[in-house]
Amino acid sequence: MMRLLLATALFYLSSQAQANLWPEFRGPFKNGHAPEAKVPLEWSEQKNIEWRVEVEGKAWSSPVIIGDRIFITTAVEDGSDLSLRAQCHKLDDGSTIWTKEIFSREADHQHKKNSHASPTPLFEDGRLYCHFGHHGTAALNTVSGEILWKQESIKFKPVHGTGGSPALVGDKLIFSCDGAKDPVVVALNKNDGKITWETPRDVEVSRPFSFATPLKIEVAGKDQVVLPGSGAVISYNPEDGKEIWRFLYGEGYSVVPRPLYHDGKIYVCSGFNRAILYAVNVNAESRGDITESNLAWKVEKAIPKESSPIIVNDLLFVNDDKGILSCIDPVTGETYYSERLAPQGGYSSSPVYASDHLFFHNGEGITTVVKPDKRFDKVEENDIGEYGLSSFGVISDGFIVRTEEALLRIK
Repeated sequence: MMRLLLATALFYLSSQAQANLWPEFRGPFKNGHAPEAKVPLEWSEQKNIEWRVEVEGKAWSSPVIIGDRIFITTAVEDGSDLSLRAQCHKLDDGSTIWTKEIFSREADHQHKKNSHASPTPLFEDGRLYCHFGHHGTAALNTVSGEILWKQESIKFKPVHGTGGSPALVGDKLIFSCDGAKDPVVVALNKNDGKITWETPRDVEVSRPFSFATPLKIEVAGKDQVVLPGSGAVISYNPEDGKEIWRFLYGEGYSVVPRPLYHDGKIYVCSGFNRAILYAVNVNAESRGDITESNLAWKVEKAIPKESSPIIVNDLLFVNDDKGILSCIDPVTGETYYSERLAPQGGYSSSPVYASDHLFFHNGEGITTVVKPDKRFDKVEENDIGEYGLSSFGVISDGFIVRTEEALLRIK
């Protein structure tokens, strides 16, 4: 009987954890998909808001949700003093379980659209990995908030602050340090935070700073880490950091969107000043400079500089910073439509897919709900009336949203 009760309890906890699993930027599949979630299509400031709690500090990192717990990072400024923190909240009412200051720093310059806590934390096996760019990286125990290790030795000069989130590949935590000069990609040992390898970007560009998040892909049974930066998207061997291939896109810089990998192609946006979307063929023979040989197609109109692309039903969707949504054939690059999402508001957050719908959230708090089809089918337009640039966290029955001042549960 005791064994049966224990097995039942473990099954229940496992089911709950699986139902609410949003462990990193863009979710468990790293592409914005939450196919099992049953989410509302309509909400407002008064409708379908389960709770709203004020959060001290500012951050554009996404919420991470594991079972009945929400994890966020935040940056609290008091004059020139900067406190970089992680917090754990209850899913049922938003109340705070613990708050932990990870780093205490002197506040430095940020772009008006950035924050000191823009990288999204990452969960794995009871640990929360919190990355604050040039300010440092740490691992925390998710139950207690205890700091397990800190890494503060990696120094680089940022431009406009920090932004790119880390990725876990095996026993390595990988991220870019694309600052004002000498950009590098770094891998830390996830168990103790020690540097495993550092690889220089080695791309000739006038503006080397960027803010992209790595993407692990598998090609011919072997892992690669694809990481865009200024001037190029580059694939690395996660074991030793050696470069596998690179695809150049000129002077593109301040690259933010996380790339996608689908049916043997990498989809990458080239950043400022004029964003271009490239589809790049990748296979076991892809080595060295593949710029000329592996380009499948490119699209040059209405491409995002901040929001990440998403693929649903073998259709590629991108929304540019001004809110123009384009539906593109991922095989040929043909654009089926380009339509405006909302009457006002800029777009920085990345879209999510749940309940057979796409959700595009803008900085003014407006979420446009769209059917993923070759024709533009706008289903709803929902307004929470709060400014925020964070991407949604998806749960089994709704969303967790970080705004400039609060954390909300849409249910």
